[in-house]
Amino acid sequence: MNSSAAGRSSVVVAELGPTNTGKTHRAIERMLEHDTGMMGLPLRLLAREVYDRVTARVGEGRVALMTGEEKRLPPRPDYWICTVEAMPLDRAVDFLAVDEIQLAAHRERGHVFTDRLLHARGRKETWFLGADTMRPMVQSLIPHASLKRAHRLSQLRYTGRKSLKSLPPRSAVVAFSADRVYELAESLRRLRGGVAVVLGALSPRTRNAQVAMYQAGEVQYLVATDAIGMGLNLDLNHVAFAALSKYDGAEQRDLFSDELAQIAGRAGRHLNDGSFGMLNTLPELHPRVVSSIETHRFPAVRSLIWRNVELDFASPEALLDSLARAPRHGAFVRVERADDFDALKDLSQVPAIRDVLTDRSRVELLWQVCQIPDFRKGLFGQHVALLRETFLQLTAGDGTLEPTWLARQVSPLDDVSGDIHTLMDRLAAIRIWTYISHRSSWLRDAEDWQERTRLIEDSLGDALHERLVERFVQRAARRSARRFVRASPSSAPGASSDSPFAKLGLLLGELPGAEGAAITEEQFVQRVVDATHEAFEVDASGNISFEAQPLARLVKGSDRRSPQLALAEPEVWTGGARRRLERRLVALARDLMTEAMGGFPAESLTGAGRSPVARGLAYRLAEGLGVITQADAREQWGLLDEESRERLRAVGVREGRRFLYVAEALRPHALERRCMLTALFQQRPVPQGIPREPVLEVSALEGRDARAFGYEALGRVAIRMDVVERLADALRHPHGVQRAQPLMQELRLDGPTRARVLRELGNGSGGSAVKRRRRRRRGKSPAMSPDAPGTAPRQGRDPA
Repeated sequence: MNSSAAGRSSVVVAELGPTNTGKTHRAIERMLEHDTGMMGLPLRLLAREVYDRVTARVGEGRVALMTGEEKRLPPRPDYWICTVEAMPLDRAVDFLAVDEIQLAAHRERGHVFTDRLLHARGRKETWFLGADTMRPMVQSLIPHASLKRAHRLSQLRYTGRKSLKSLPPRSAVVAFSADRVYELAESLRRLRGGVAVVLGALSPRTRNAQVAMYQAGEVQYLVATDAIGMGLNLDLNHVAFAALSKYDGAEQRDLFSDELAQIAGRAGRHLNDGSFGMLNTLPELHPRVVSSIETHRFPAVRSLIWRNVELDFASPEALLDSLARAPRHGAFVRVERADDFDALKDLSQVPAIRDVLTDRSRVELLWQVCQIPDFRKGLFGQHVALLRETFLQLTAGDGTLEPTWLARQVSPLDDVSGDIHTLMDRLAAIRIWTYISHRSSWLRDAEDWQERTRLIEDSLGDALHERLVERFVQRAARRSARRFVRASPSSAPGASSDSPFAKLGLLLGELPGAEGAAITEEQFVQRVVDATHEAFEVDASGNISFEAQPLARLVKGSDRRSPQLALAEPEVWTGGARRRLERRLVALARDLMTEAMGGFPAESLTGAGRSPVARGLAYRLAEGLGVITQADAREQWGLLDEESRERLRAVGVREGRRFLYVAEALRPHALERRCMLTALFQQRPVPQGIPREPVLEVSALEGRDARAFGYEALGRVAIRMDVVERLADALRHPHGVQRAQPLMQELRLDGPTRARVLRELGNGSGGSAVKRRRRRRRGKSPAMSPDAPGTAPRQGRDPA
């Protein structure tokens, strides 16, 4: 995928333009039209947001999340949502996209984006998204790329200076240091009753909780750093700058006009116009800057940050030389400084380390250790000391980190006491250990350490959210005191045995004698959000439970494939919590539907780029929850080219005797999901015995369509589709009736019914072998033939 040959064969599209143009949305839609795809995003927070959007569309079973500190890897993912640094470029995918590609000019991270621009490609299609300032560079470096100009969907207007008191609702105030953010948030809390806070240093868990609180309207104001500038979708009407300069890691400098535009452009989402301005503590913006932001015209990027990726691990000196190699292209500027390079220089001079650098693998390991990020951003020497100890442990003993040493580093961080600053410091520190824990070869019991560091980060994130609410939301003390108690169903006051949803098993208030410890709403919601698919229980009526507590139920939607969700006791939840629960449960519902279809990837096979015939057949398969009759499929199948047929076969589609079907869709678990979705749509219970019984009386269906429940009506009986296929397959062979007898005996059919079934299935499978051979000789074989060799004429009487 990252070869130059791949680059030449892949269609490359660069969609460039300002904020609020829908670039990322279109890239997601395009990715889902392909069988496989990968997106690289600039922030861990944004990667999680896109992951949530994609899983709501296709289910969590098909999507992987990869960042330096978080990995959610289902067994066979089709789509990969990653931070740009964490993209697994050795994994070939059909579609690949990199967002915010203008960061290739960033002085510290730019070299990673430049590398992706040069080398990362999808097998069929590659998209680069970003600011229009990248147009000349893309044209120069990728001459064959198709450049598209994205236009903003709404207007952005400058409204001058305002005081904090005069800011309109749904405003964000932007500063560039945590202390200034807290100061502004405290002032707004006194003036307006409460604010949400967003900083780049927050964990995704804390950021999501703060954003959910704002998006749900629990607070009307947001105070943030420029962390909101990179694609985080917020319902903002106005952005007010509290500063126009920031420290960029090297110096305090004024922001460029395109950087201001990136942040100001968060105002006005979709078709709603937005505005931007300054707090009245700042001077007016220069008219030229205002014009640039309103018209989205900025100086073009003329150089990109570059670092050599062809590294020499022969020795520390060879590695340093290869990293310091100057670029050969005039558009590239070598990265000035990077923490990993500086750490390598320091550590390669340590005698104890030089003594163990005996081969290329040790030098490469040292480089991997140097790439551990310093989330604390404190004294660099302190971080280098940590890297030194890590490397020496990895090159001694069994080559893993000593568990007792790890425990000494991690255990002190498992403490949720302290103020906001203390909790943020601990969060930054635990992120380092979360990163290390995902280098599985470095640790014994790596999964246990991953779980431990995740739980610590989660608890710190929950505590930080509570502190932020307590400090910056008026009357927050009363709200945050609201607790959920995990009680047994019998302890729920007013609970009725008739409906598990009469009362939610999570009760407000401190209940004496209730089972389980009290937890906050945020803690419980996060546990639901983080839970795997297997943690939920879904019964035949569509009731969804989590940890034995009724949580929601599925109700009738527009069709069987689109059930809607109804939270149990929705008034229990605050708006932000309700939105997050609903998002997670939408993804769960999508997984349930995918299970009913046997994992059939309907989204990618019905998208644009497929032939109309292939799209039509894939849509009919999806509509039939993975099964359609041969009569309905034959014409379209015959019109498909062989490549399209192989693509369908590769995702499990089988050419049966009676049906065209996804193999897994006829498995017991898939049939259970099929029956549940059908009953929900029909708003009637699943008929008794379905889908457990392989055969039942048609009368038991009470006039309902047998195929909707995974059965085929044959005379007065209905036989489950998987059994029908087994019978029809047996009848296609010589002596087919004899081959089918054992299965017929299992079904316990009486004589007339057995004869009727044999007759219908014999005809349905193309009649006798003699008749099929005669049709082939006359050139009238059906357009769709089963994937099995021809058969000899049957001996004896044909059941048809």
